[in-house]
Order: sequence, then structure tokens, then C-alpha cells
Amino acid sequence: MSLHHPPRTGLRAIVFDLDGVIVDSFEVMRKAFAAAYEEVVGPGPAPFAEYSRHLGRYFPDIMREMGLPLEMEGPFVRESYRLADEVKIFPGVTEVLLKLRSDGLRFAVATGKSGVRARSLLERLKILHLFDHVIGSDEVPRPKPAPDIVLRALELLGVVPEHAVMAGDAVTDLASARSAGVRSVAVLWGESDGDALLAAGPDLVVRTPEELLTLAG
Repeated sequence: MSLHHPPRTGLRAIVFDLDGVIVDSFEVMRKAFAAAYEEVVGPGPAPFAEYSRHLGRYFPDIMREMGLPLEMEGPFVRESYRLADEVKIFPGVTEVLLKLRSDGLRFAVATGKSGVRARSLLERLKILHLFDHVIGSDEVPRPKPAPDIVLRALELLGVVPEHAVMAGDAVTDLASARSAGVRSVAVLWGESDGDALLAAGPDLVVRTPEELLTLAG
């Protein structure tokens, strides 16, 4: 997509997390995690509350952190694909993206998902074309909270850290942004732990997608 004119502020690009920011996928994640847990670990309550505290990170890394079998990734991904039609774009997000693009901003997605899964989901939702680049955690040496995925996004966008922000709904997003020298934006319209996000000291806080419009000046 061509840019109409440069933004009025020093901001040139936004790097977005995907789940909990662009798309509402929590219920699908709950179902996929429960199915994977039952299939690999066995019957009993799946510890989704603990899993959700690690969101933003690559799934295998979360499994290692929780002491769960890495074999859960296969059924988790399978069920995520099967249930993909239940994932929705958060209300107002598409309109905000279109407006910010008309203001001259460029976008990348930097997600804990694999790149293939992220691009497939955005294509299914018919908004893949709104993003200049979509990068998965399997496509960088170190996933969040390391800075690699944000730095890769900036490299592809051709933007220096001072001219970008990272918008995420997890503490790992904020940490990745900070390590990359990018201003962090805490997103509070999903199901994330708002208190934990605020305690992490983001540079900016947005409670609705429309509040992102203020970033362009």
C-alpha cells in the first residue's frame, strides 16, 4: 500500500503484537490449550491461567517455563487452526489501521505465533494487506522478551527505533520494546492483566483502539 504523506510527528511505524491487540483469540487459545493438555498430559484442569501470564512468548518457551511437555505444541497448533474461524478482529481496529496508514504510518506484526500461523490468520481475516511485514517468533534467533523480533521489524520497515513504537498486551511485549530502544504502548482492550502491564512501566497506555490515533499527532 502506498503512503499518502508523512506523519506529522516523528513517529513513522508501529510494531504490533497480534493476539490481544489486533485479534481477540483468547477463547480459541483456551480451547486449544485445554485440548492439547488433555491429549498429551491427561485429564484434569488445564492450567490456562498460568499459561496466560506468559502470553507474548513463543509457545515452546512457555512450555519449558511451565514444565509442560513440548509435545503439546502439535495439538495446540492443530486445534488453533481448526478453530481459527472463531478468532475475530477487535472492534474498531481495522478502521484505526486504515486511518493511521492514511496518515503515513507503516505497520509490522511481531508475534509469539509462528510466522506461517500469523500470516494465515490475518489472511483469513482479510487484513494481511494492511501490514507491511508479519514476523513470527520462529523467524528470529530469540523470541520475546529479547529485542530480536522488534529489531527485525524495524529493519524490514527501514525505521530507526526513535521513530517507532511497539503496541502489546503482555509484559514480554513491553520488555522486548524496551530492549530494542522502542517506546512501548500497553494495550488494555483485551483480556490481559492490566495491573501487570501498568506495573511494567509502559511509555504510553491505550484503552481503546481509537486512542492509537493520537500517536500520529
